[in-house]
Order: sequence, then structure tokens, then C-alpha cells
Amino acid sequence: MDSLNGYHVSDDFLNSNSNSSSSSSKDTSQRVDPYGFERPESFNYESHEEMMSEYLAVLQRRSVKWSKLLQGNVKVEKNLKVKRYVRKGVPKEHRAQIWMAASGAQEQLEKHPGYYHSLLEQKHDAKLEETIRLDMHRTFPDNVLFRSSSDSGLQTSLYNVLLAYGHHNKDVGYCQGMNFIAGYLIIITKDEEKSFWLMDALLGRILPDYYTVAMLGLKTDQEVLGELVKVKVPAVWHLMQQHNVMWTLVVSRWFICLFIDILPVETVLRIWDCLFYEGSKILFRVALTLIRHHQTLLLQAQNLPDVCERFKQITHGEFVEDCHSFTQKIFLEPGSLSMATIRKLRQTCRDRIVAEEAALRP
Repeated sequence: MDSLNGYHVSDDFLNSNSNSSSSSSKDTSQRVDPYGFERPESFNYESHEEMMSEYLAVLQRRSVKWSKLLQGNVKVEKNLKVKRYVRKGVPKEHRAQIWMAASGAQEQLEKHPGYYHSLLEQKHDAKLEETIRLDMHRTFPDNVLFRSSSDSGLQTSLYNVLLAYGHHNKDVGYCQGMNFIAGYLIIITKDEEKSFWLMDALLGRILPDYYTVAMLGLKTDQEVLGELVKVKVPAVWHLMQQHNVMWTLVVSRWFICLFIDILPVETVLRIWDCLFYEGSKILFRVALTLIRHHQTLLLQAQNLPDVCERFKQITHGEFVEDCHSFTQKIFLEPGSLSMATIRKLRQTCRDRIVAEEAALRP
């Protein structure tokens, strides 16, 4: 099943949420967000509804502008106007299309008709199947759509996408964290084949070597973030040095899960809008914004556990919950950040990591 036409929860729940009361007694639809995630007991409905009432108005204005821009076209040109539109937010009805077009996934899908289905029809690697199955129940346990009892079929679709990708990219196969990424893609596209090609764009082109066995790309980018913090938020860099905290200890999940289960869903989706359009430098902008904005809190840390705890704290609260305001800030707070700078830092950090790992070998 590559088209998930039976999946209706997003629209229905969004409508019920936008008209919900601030009563303390919440019905089922209000306890579950538009993407199927159950809200925690501590969820602040009043604050959320206040933010959403303003944000929905923004989305409505953006939707009109996007419809005029696209005029029914599947393809999207990359230019300054579209870049500005993406940064201001892609309405949910256009999100899958924009992600597919901006990332090159649509082009790959059209170049390889039937390829996704052929991967599912071939003989499967038993070890790959077993590894993926082990992670099925760990994928979004707080999402009603991914439960085995759900009739939405999303767990089956998730398994299919991960299995197909494992056969497609044997250097990666399956790595923990990929299940969350595939799950988000399925929620948004409602289509297995599109989700597969978006995975290919992310893991093959936008974030190369993040999910390979050596994870050299992931290790490199964590070190790159450290170098950027050293320049842009030096006090925090000195704090990390003082308490001997490795960057991988506090930001590895930020990068490997692309902020899933770290930041609120709407905020993650706004980040992904930019990630698919502008590439991996968006991850650095988000990380730098979180660190720079909360440096006063971080600098109060007295020891290593304290530093780790404060890095968790800075991913919660009103600052990250207002997804529209937060997305605007990631292009302001860190200041200039060119791909040329990132490429240079990547080469330096990668060379250092390779040399260090070589020195450790017997």
C-alpha cells in the first residue's frame, strides 16, 4: 500500500483543535494533536490555543500566496522568492509537494518509475527485516496512528519504507533514528513511495554519512557545531571545555533525529521545510539559536550532569513552541552562516576525526 488515502486524522483533528475550548476537561480529539501525537498531562492548552489562533491566521495568508505561486504546477523553481516563502512557512496542503520538489525527490521518483515497488517485491534480507521489526513498537509510542491496533496502516507503511530503503542503500541498511524520520515523512506525505524518495534525498544527499556504520558525517557535524559555538557563543564553548563535556553527549539526538522528539511537532516541520529547501546548514542555525538564546541558563551549570540537564531544558517552553517566531529567529540570532564556512569546517573536523580514529587502531 503506497497511498494512505484512509488517513484522515490530520484535517479532522486540526479543525477540532482550532475550535476547542479552554476547559480543563478535554475530549479525545483535543488530547491528540493534528498528527496523531497524544499530548502530555502537562500540556498548556490555553497557551497553545492562544499561539495557534495567531498562527492559523498566518497559515491562511501563506496558503493563499502559495496557491497563487504554484498555480497547480507540480515543479517548483528555486529562487529567492520561493526561498522567502519557505522560510515563512509551507501550509500543510502544499508541504509534501514542496519537500518533493525542493529536495530533488520528485525528479528521482519520475526517473525511476516502479523502482520502490520492485524493492519490496525482491527477496528480503532476514537480518534487515528482524532489525526493523524490533524498532516498530519503539516508533512513536505516543502516536495513535502508529499503534498495531490502529486501522490507519501506518505501521505497515513504516516497515515497507524502511525495508525498501535498506535494500536501496546497503551502506546504510537500517540505523536507529531512521524509523522516526520515515514516520514523520509518512505522516506528511501519506504516501510510501514519496516517503521513500524523501528518505533518499535526506540520507543520500542532504545528510550524507549520518547513518552509515561509521557515522562520520554525524560525528563531523557535531564537531562543526562546536567550532561554530566557539566563534558565535564563546562563553558556552568555554563552559563545555571547563566541564569536559563532549558535544556528542548533548546534541547527538538533535542531529540524528533532526529534532524529532526534541522540539514540538509544528516547529520540527517548519525546520524541515527549510532543511529540504536549503540543506543541512539549517540544523546548525537551529542548534546555534537554541544555545545562543539560552546561554545565560547554560552558563549557570556547575558540573557535567548539570550541563546535560540544561541542554534538555532549552528545547522546551514558549520559545520553541511558537514555531513561527522560532523559525524567524533561526535566521537572525546566529548571524551570517555560509555553506562555504560550513564546508571548510567540515573538512577540518573530518580530517581531525579520521586522524584520531586511525591513531586509536592497533
